[in-house]
Amino acid sequence: MSSKVESLLPICDGHDDVVIADNVSKSYALYRRASERLIHLLMPWRIYPRFEALKGVSFSVARGETVGIIGQNGAGKSTLLQLVTGTVPPTSGNIMVKGRIAALLELGAGFEPDFTGRENILLNGTILGLSEDLLHERMDEIIAFSELGEFIDRAVRTYSSGMFMRLAFSVAAHVDAEILIIDEALAVGDARFTQKCMRYLKDFKKKGSILFVSHDVGAITGLCDRAIWLDHGLIRSEGESVHVCEQYLASLFDQSADTSDPNPVITELRNETGKHQGKSQEQHVLLTHSALPSESEPGVTSCSAFNPTASAFGSGGAQIIDAGIFESETQARLAQVSEGQEVDLRIIVEAHTPIKQPIFGFYIKDRLGQFLLGENTFWEDVSQTAIADGERAGARFRFKWPALAKGSYALTVAIADGTMADHIQRHWMHDAMVFTVLSSSARRALVGLDMSLVAIDHRLSGDQ
Repeated sequence: MSSKVESLLPICDGHDDVVIADNVSKSYALYRRASERLIHLLMPWRIYPRFEALKGVSFSVARGETVGIIGQNGAGKSTLLQLVTGTVPPTSGNIMVKGRIAALLELGAGFEPDFTGRENILLNGTILGLSEDLLHERMDEIIAFSELGEFIDRAVRTYSSGMFMRLAFSVAAHVDAEILIIDEALAVGDARFTQKCMRYLKDFKKKGSILFVSHDVGAITGLCDRAIWLDHGLIRSEGESVHVCEQYLASLFDQSADTSDPNPVITELRNETGKHQGKSQEQHVLLTHSALPSESEPGVTSCSAFNPTASAFGSGGAQIIDAGIFESETQARLAQVSEGQEVDLRIIVEAHTPIKQPIFGFYIKDRLGQFLLGENTFWEDVSQTAIADGERAGARFRFKWPALAKGSYALTVAIADGTMADHIQRHWMHDAMVFTVLSSSARRALVGLDMSLVAIDHRLSGDQ
């Protein structure tokens, strides 16, 4: 079969797919030494073993759709993206692309290490199809988005992986792309900038299409409308992202399941007198906390200081001037908090106009911007006492700190005026604080549960 990659301008033809892959395959010759590559070039009839990275893959991406590609290393994910962008041609099959593509395939791709960040903006932007004049017009905006500051005029070979991602993402965000392709680029970078990227991607979804590769099933389910599971160059499953990710995770657990442990740790329950109950059919077994994998120390989360310059929006009339985590009894501000510790989350505002029906609220988001936890004073039926012009007021939310999986999280806080059905958003701050979970009992999910008992009891039955 012939192979080709077509790149077309957006057209209105009644078929609204912007990427169409038809039975695409890609294979590479395997050379034992570098010289064989030259020999094969001169003698193309020679036969060498081949590695099939992709095997007859077909899929499409509709305009405005976000499609995730998931799979283990070597599944063919990055190869597929290289074919879509035209970096490499398919061995067989056809790929059609309609519209301008911006791609973040790997850190540093398309950048000249000895050029400064500013010079690489011009280079990379030109590669992505923008004129030099237009890039000069957008230069300040791109630099501001990247938050690189003085580093923008330093050679990019001095950049960290996170700084590379900032620069690459900032360029891609300003080239008027209709199709955005991302290959694990969000796996690096600090929590605040990743939050900014996720907000940009969610806005981009309203006007363009995204092809997103990640090992992170949370990122796929949180961002993507649909997912494709690649396995050894083949599509194992395609469909709703949550369903596909569940299948993928199930396959990983099947592969890693190991029941060969000759010494499982179990503890037999004893009756109140301490006598052994015996090994009868009514014996019930308790899997104690000590029998499960444990962290070397209790779950600990580091809390950043309040960031008054965090990204924000709102109609004005009130400003959030502080937010923090406080010990519930002493009311001391906490730089670290432990799982299960009772804390007060405080939000302090200053009114610049009378706030008749104040609503305070917060969310805790993971590094990809997914809302994990949150509450507001309206839903908790807190009296909406008015805040006078010039007055400072605050809200406290008291709870036990949850068991969050290790990683970075951000706190969003807000003050509104009205009711949930009809209100004015006065001030909404996206990343008022950042939390870093240093150790955690949450090993299998984003949020752990505070278990008081985990038991398998043979005496229990469905009618009890």
